[in-house]
Amino acid sequence: MLFDFHTHTTLSDGVLLPMELIRRAVVAGYTALGISDHCSAGTMERVISEVRPDCELAREHWDFVALTGIELTHVPAEAIADLAAEAKALGAEYVVVHGESPVEPVAAGTNLAACRCADVDILAHPGLLTAEAAEAAADNEVFIELTCRQGHCLANGLVAQVAAEAGAEMLLNTDAHAPEDLLSEEFAWIVASGAGLQGEQIERVLVDNPIALLARVGIEL
Repeated sequence: MLFDFHTHTTLSDGVLLPMELIRRAVVAGYTALGISDHCSAGTMERVISEVRPDCELAREHWDFVALTGIELTHVPAEAIADLAAEAKALGAEYVVVHGESPVEPVAAGTNLAACRCADVDILAHPGLLTAEAAEAAADNEVFIELTCRQGHCLANGLVAQVAAEAGAEMLLNTDAHAPEDLLSEEFAWIVASGAGLQGEQIERVLVDNPIALLARVGIEL
């Protein structure tokens, strides 16, 4: 089973239309795909309204689980809770927050603000994740991302260790921007193993937790 909840299209900085990205995922053997283009206060409504019809078409005609999400990107940490709630009200099925990646100048405090927010579902590539943020993620059922994305992935080992110690649940996503970024089961296991996970931990991150996120938005496999 293949799941990916962090992908991008031409609506932000990806290279495929939402419909083509969905089709590529179908052909690649995905079980479910979430589209979460970069957004901020001024772009959320437009992006959600443009992604959602393609996801609905895929569900109707291909019986494929395609989800409408967004990634709040480089927004002030103090605004995350309000923007995440607004995104849900506008029709986003889940909300990703662009975490404090080691390769981008994300505002300090973003990780903690995201993990404290009940309307945030995934903290993406959090970089030097702290125990405080991971514990908040566990308390608020925010999934911590392990990422396949070059640069963002540099802290995967630390992220996995800190999240596991805090009891925070993890997901593995691609942060795909192009068709060649899409996942395979073999590569997913390699990335999870490289982050220091083993056996049942990997199964939980790659299968159990994605199924739990789908259940959160009302989809039972």
